Amino acid sequence: MNLTQYVDQLRQELAVAAEAGGDEARALAERLTAPLESAARLTLLNALSAAADEITVDLAPGSVDVRLRGLDPEFVVTPPPVSEPFDAQAEYAALMAARPTPPPPPPAAPDAVDDGGTARVNLRLPAHIKSRVEEAANRDGLSVNAWLVRAVSGALDQPDGRGGRAGSGSGRRETWNSGTGFTGWVR
Repeated sequence: MNLTQYVDQLRQELAVAAEAGGDEARALAERLTAPLESAARLTLLNALSAAADEITVDLAPGSVDVRLRGLDPEFVVTPPPVSEPFDAQAEYAALMAARPTPPPPPPAAPDAVDDGGTARVNLRLPAHIKSRVEEAANRDGLSVNAWLVRAVSGALDQPDGRGGRAGSGSGRRETWNSGTGFTGWVR
């Protein structure tokens, strides 16, 4: 970019302004134009650099640089990289393939009546059972408390209402399955 035309225009404007001041002002303007030429070029170069910076902000990740070749600045434009056209269906398919399917919501107890009240119970479990409960709750996407409530509700919904089977007076509980596969002893 040739700055000479802009510097010459500034020199002409200064001469026109000096004409109004008489011969002394015209002589002073002629003496000042030579030293002002380099200052005017430097000021224009600073303005061009500031403009390039503002354009670069809007063009990011592309950029605009101002380089000085001799006395004249040059603009170097680096366009942003051309991206492939966006394919929404392919993007959705890729996201769905990478994401595991969430576990299904836990089934609600069929006869559960939520009266809104809760009671606090301290339950002592052996460490190995506690870790199994935590694993099962995590697998089902539930908190330990919610998992235990579901397990207790399932046990109480057995045919005799006590968590065991009707007619099994031996004290040993037979295997039951509420989706978790627990077996054990009941007294």
